[in-house]
Amino acid sequence: MANKSSIEWTESTWNPMTGCSKISPGCKNCYAERMAKRLQRIGVERYKNAFELTLHPDVLELPLSWKTPKVIFVNSMSDLFHEMVPLSFIQKTFDVMRKADWHTFQILTKRSERLKLLAPMIEWPDNVWMGVSVESQRYIYRIDHLKTIPSAVRFLSIEPLIGRISEMNLKNIDWVIVGGESGPRARKLEEEWVIQIKDICEKYKVPFFFKQWGGTRKSKYGRVLLGKTWDNMPIPKNPRRRLAALNIVHQAKLKYDKVV
Repeated sequence: MANKSSIEWTESTWNPMTGCSKISPGCKNCYAERMAKRLQRIGVERYKNAFELTLHPDVLELPLSWKTPKVIFVNSMSDLFHEMVPLSFIQKTFDVMRKADWHTFQILTKRSERLKLLAPMIEWPDNVWMGVSVESQRYIYRIDHLKTIPSAVRFLSIEPLIGRISEMNLKNIDWVIVGGESGPRARKLEEEWVIQIKDICEKYKVPFFFKQWGGTRKSKYGRVLLGKTWDNMPIPKNPRRRLAALNIVHQAKLKYDKVV
């Protein structure tokens, strides 16, 4: 339920729950759904329910056993704020993250309404980064919901970017990740869409991270934009958190070097 991640902006994944359901166009070709069904076919017990929402409470305390500090993407195979996840389970997940304060945890959701609703009932430690997915102009309202969250770092995952985002207010946003869709039915990413978001980030002085062009074979198209890679990260004031962010920049470069 955890492994070293190939995702450029993190180091490891931790999945105390698996499975989800589609709520917006960005979910159409969900990589996690494809992976879950593949794991079910080869008999992996954790994925016997394929992509049906499944809690794995026995995995909750796993990060406490990892003594080396890691940057950990929480629920890469699900959404912690899914409407079917009990508040008590979410709170237990946060309890573990609070105890494992040597790690940095990254959480991402498309369910920004529920995130905003439940946030006052959660204790937010400074090692948790909270993000929302925004796949097109239609879903920038999720940014406003995120701004209400008392998280040490607030970030956007604009991936898969499936339409132009011509304007968005990034005040009180700490980081923006942009990427194209990958997989057999990947929708096309236009360069001008990416450049426009980069320019908005520069206007608000927000770190910009370009993850990938995507496509059927994402390694073929790489992650170079305007002749360079963009690996900017939020740099927290806490020295330990700062070191974690700088290490991700280093790891992103190493991951890119392996495929070019």
